Amino acid sequence: MGVEPSEASGRSLWPRWVRGPQEFAGGLTLMAIALLALWAARDLSSMRGFSPGAGTVPRLTAGVLLALGAVVTALGVFVKGPRSARSAWRGPLFVGLAILAFAVSIQPLGLPLAAFLSFMIAALATKETRWGQTTLAGLCLAGVCSLLFPFVLRLPLPLLPRFLMP
Repeated sequence: MGVEPSEASGRSLWPRWVRGPQEFAGGLTLMAIALLALWAARDLSSMRGFSPGAGTVPRLTAGVLLALGAVVTALGVFVKGPRSARSAWRGPLFVGLAILAFAVSIQPLGLPLAAFLSFMIAALATKETRWGQTTLAGLCLAGVCSLLFPFVLRLPLPLLPRFLMP
């Protein structure tokens, strides 16, 4: 996501004892994801004897991720590394918004409109979008999704908007 280390200012957001800011931030991010996963799996059953429960693999994976995040964070403290790179926000922002828009609009708008809408929002992730080609690709994607998911894979997804349903 980063392009180059920022040379704009010589000051860092991190304290002086952080020698590798990228590793430090990455390790903290991994640990935050692991803690979120442990919190999300808190209600799942655990191992009973030799039989694994539904929460066994998520907890083990989150534990390994937490340990790796701690190692990467420690590397950021003890090993000198490059300064934090300037991050590109546009791509992750619009792709995340497209996923959110799809999740929110699939039931009220139906699969074709939700797929097209989310595709068009994701197209905003770059300034190089050619809107004619993007619209055509979005229509094709919505058409293929409308055939694939309900008819080929037999998933119960609505094709029509809620206000057009009988």
